[in-house]
Amino acid sequence: AINNALNFRRLEEENRYLRKKTIEKHSITGTSEAIIALKEHIAKVAPTDSWVLIKGENGTGKELVARTIHNLSRRATQPLIDVNCAAIPEELIESELFGHEKGAIAGAHAKKIGKFELADGGTIFLDEIGDMSLKTQAKILRVLQEKQFQRVGGSRTLTVDVRIMAATNKDLAAEINNGTFREELYYRLNVVPIEVTPLRERKDDIVQLLSLIHI
Repeated sequence: AINNALNFRRLEEENRYLRKKTIEKHSITGTSEAIIALKEHIAKVAPTDSWVLIKGENGTGKELVARTIHNLSRRATQPLIDVNCAAIPEELIESELFGHEKGAIAGAHAKKIGKFELADGGTIFLDEIGDMSLKTQAKILRVLQEKQFQRVGGSRTLTVDVRIMAATNKDLAAEINNGTFREELYYRLNVVPIEVTPLRERKDDIVQLLSLIHI
């Protein structure tokens, strides 16, 4: 019993150490006013369960922001599932997000667990959500509203508990005006907006970033 207790304590300490190293690895580098404000914003929103929409140009570190929020949240020990909305073909995205039953689609020789189901209890990060088609946006909106879905070809309704974070390099307000993004989905996601400033507007951070590359 004593050995089991000691082993359990050792595992707890190792988990704490690994989590600390993960947070350090994915920490946001910089001391500019923009980065300090960003870190303060993250520190406030991370412990909550609020949904977050991260905006910024390509290469500004939107995924890093999402990982930092997850690692500092109450869901840190649960999965963070990353979905690159721009990289999944339209005909496969429903299967990727919600899964499918065996034989439901061409080549489906086995049941597939979708991203939402994998993220149950944790966080799902919808990267470049502005690249989703209107059809897929409608399906995502329904899942976000009801927190329920069915696998493709399935009849059983699955319920999930996930925190939603999304990111985009597009001006979604302009996309709404152009008819390429659903207004309801935008307001559902945009609970806590976070803007990531490009490096050219925070040149004070360049030296620190270069020192990390040297290391």
